Amino acid sequence: MVRLRRDFHSHPELGLQEERTAGIVSDVLDRLGIEVRRGVGGTGVVGLLKGDAPGRTLMLRADMDALPIQEKNDVPYRSKNDGVMHACGHDGHTAILLGTASVLSGERHRLAGRIKFVFQPAEESIGGARTMIEEGVIENPRVDAAFGLHLATLLPTGCIAWCKGPMMAAMDTFTLRIRGQAGHAAMPEGSIDAIRASSQVVLDLRKMTVRDASPLASSLVNVGTIRGGYAANVVAEEVELTGTVRTMDKDIRLSFPSSMERLISETLAETGASYELDYRFGCPPVVNDPEMTDLLCSVVRESPWKEGLVEMPPVMASEDMACYLERVPGCFFFLGAGNPEKGLTSPMHSPRFDFDESALVIGATIFSRLALTFLRQR
Repeated sequence: MVRLRRDFHSHPELGLQEERTAGIVSDVLDRLGIEVRRGVGGTGVVGLLKGDAPGRTLMLRADMDALPIQEKNDVPYRSKNDGVMHACGHDGHTAILLGTASVLSGERHRLAGRIKFVFQPAEESIGGARTMIEEGVIENPRVDAAFGLHLATLLPTGCIAWCKGPMMAAMDTFTLRIRGQAGHAAMPEGSIDAIRASSQVVLDLRKMTVRDASPLASSLVNVGTIRGGYAANVVAEEVELTGTVRTMDKDIRLSFPSSMERLISETLAETGASYELDYRFGCPPVVNDPEMTDLLCSVVRESPWKEGLVEMPPVMASEDMACYLERVPGCFFFLGAGNPEKGLTSPMHSPRFDFDESALVIGATIFSRLALTFLRQR
């Protein structure tokens, strides 16, 4: 697993470009005697392991894509691809799932059912889970339950963090175009300054950020880009803003576009500017099934890492594992991989992100025991 992880880390690939990674994954699964399907959802790979007896089907999922970040780590396995880096642990997720496949392929005589090993592209960008689902990843055979994990350097190695019910937020996106009327900067009378209007909108959108005592009632709005203007001496005619909205509660999420429209309209009424809002629903919230979460906890309590089992509060980050969990019961959990003594504490999406590789065996062990336990149940 360490060898594979370091190879993936040295050759990171962005979403839907994971051809090399997918090729290695396919070759490993093929050598293990696992049925392989390539090109699912673009560059995704699905391995199907059939036990010697009939039974249910369990899905285990890992994501493969990297991020457009220039790595700053000075390690032998640092990225060889300029501007691309595994800064979120997906190289580790892929290695963990391949390790799990290696273990379980040797246990097929004990398996009453099937295991789908899903290696997903484009988690960081377009939400590759949806495209894999559209191409039948949870069908033929139908998946009965699904598990996934995420390495986390903010947690110490040996920690397994779980949350029952809503765990991570939905993430939706918006593009807002504000139109004014151009004019000379020395004679602004009669012009409508789109930059000034957009600045007020940005400030007012912060009013929609709510950090409630109950995470389920929280919302988080972020404007990530602002583009506008032609020259320093021209009153800008148009500004484009893009951003994200994160929510936990379904009703709050569905009502957010109309609430946002109302706020923008009221703000711009004072400026005379017009606007166009393109609001798009994206990744839903991650909601863990209570029974599957209990199964995870029972498996960890029977493992050497039982002291590291902790309940965590919901977080406002998002994950497209949510798309699978909308359709089948399952559980997504965080696997600690931080080690201050080794200097491995940089957060995800940092150019210095790296993790404690001893977490790999923990992840593969938990995944393997989850599969064996789930398929024994009727």
